Amino acid sequence: MELLKNKKILITGIFNKKSIAFDIAKSMYSQKARLAFVCQNEKITSRVKKLAESFKSNIVLSCDFSNDVNIKNMCLNLSKIWKKFDGLVHSVAYCPKKFFDGDFIDNITRDGFNISHEISCYSFLGLVKECRKMLNNHSSLLTLSYLGSKRVVPNYNVMGLAKASLEANVRYMAYTLGKHNIRVNAISPGPIKTISSYSIKNFNKIQKHHRSSALIKNSITGENIGNVASFLLSNLSIGITGSVIYVDNGFNVSSIR
Repeated sequence: MELLKNKKILITGIFNKKSIAFDIAKSMYSQKARLAFVCQNEKITSRVKKLAESFKSNIVLSCDFSNDVNIKNMCLNLSKIWKKFDGLVHSVAYCPKKFFDGDFIDNITRDGFNISHEISCYSFLGLVKECRKMLNNHSSLLTLSYLGSKRVVPNYNVMGLAKASLEANVRYMAYTLGKHNIRVNAISPGPIKTISSYSIKNFNKIQKHHRSSALIKNSITGENIGNVASFLLSNLSIGITGSVIYVDNGFNVSSIR
């Protein structure tokens, strides 16, 4: 299949082969997309360049998403390579590890709240704000959320608030960009092991509960998420915007068992 043939897609947040962004890149590459990558800092650029080579891409940029000047410069550098492109994947989130444990109220601080929202939510908006003029007609934008935005997930804490903000962000961005035929959606995947998930206390317990309560008992894989991402960035999903698509084997609608 060639769902993304000739489409140029920017993928942010790739760190290593366990990154969800890597699985999304694999799927999109198999659908013939042309890919560019953004990593979090220059320290890991050489590593990400090796990953990018497996997708026949030599476009690897770095960006500190907590800094508006960095975001602007990254988009400027991309514009020197791609004048226009067709979509992006926002796979950027951060919360200091200490906030993934303990009493939610006692443990939270103003700085912890702000940085979690700034990196996990505003970075999506800030990126699109800078690159929107580079987006082609019928472009598609995608971010990654999690069920902790709507339900209490033990130890997920302030990230649940940040993901709720991110999902609201998706709806308002979809409203604003709809008149330009640009779509904005989110995927909410089931729990999957990544570098970020290691910060969450008792993550294995969360995975076990998910498998036992989901409507389909198979574990969620990066391939599952990547294939839905490819669909959402393709023209086959042209009628979908402002939505959160659950890739969790039906866990989000499961009853107490």
